[in-house]
Amino acid sequence: MRFPECLIRLPGWIESLVPGEPVFPTFEDRMRFTVLLARMNVERKTGGPFGAAVFDRDGALVAPGVNMVVSSGCSLLHAEIVALALAQARTGSYDLGQGDRGPYELTASSEPCAMCLGAIPWSGVSRLVCGARDEDVRRIGFDEGHKRGDWRESLASRGVRVVRDVLRQDAVRVLELYVETGGPIYNAGRPSNAKNRARALNLRISACSPFHKKSTRSGRLKK
Repeated sequence: MRFPECLIRLPGWIESLVPGEPVFPTFEDRMRFTVLLARMNVERKTGGPFGAAVFDRDGALVAPGVNMVVSSGCSLLHAEIVALALAQARTGSYDLGQGDRGPYELTASSEPCAMCLGAIPWSGVSRLVCGARDEDVRRIGFDEGHKRGDWRESLASRGVRVVRDVLRQDAVRVLELYVETGGPIYNAGRPSNAKNRARALNLRISACSPFHKKSTRSGRLKK
């Protein structure tokens, strides 16, 4: 019996988005790029409304990632998993805590689901920066899985600092755009359908919870 290969191949439009090796000095710069990945993934209809990227200690892009669950037919290909896998392939190591360009940061357009949360401490990154919150994602109908209430403290105990609410409003607008344009709310065992989309359309994310602006003047990783 021959088994298929499982390849991670980013949508073609990403290469034109990142000529050369761009550097993003601050949290906001890196999140702006990550949210752009999520937005273009929606507009190009190549996956879900989520983007992620791994950056080195100077803010240089190591690897981008977008959600490709539906387009690839693989439930594992969340944006964070894609970005981490490609970063490890590029650095030649399963441990992003090693190497001359580390420590590394994972920036994600939303807080991680249960699967991605489990993968983060094993990846070796030293910081996780998030845009939209868990409740923002759940509000449009996505199943994020069970996470302990102290998940941020748990990551911190493993050496991963968590920064929240960076450009949260911008990240949430991409979630809203996804719903408004009919993007499928895919959950295992609960097929996406018109009822799910109609439910999500009736939710006004921006009115449900306040956004908290946070000062992020410097986003350089410290050794």
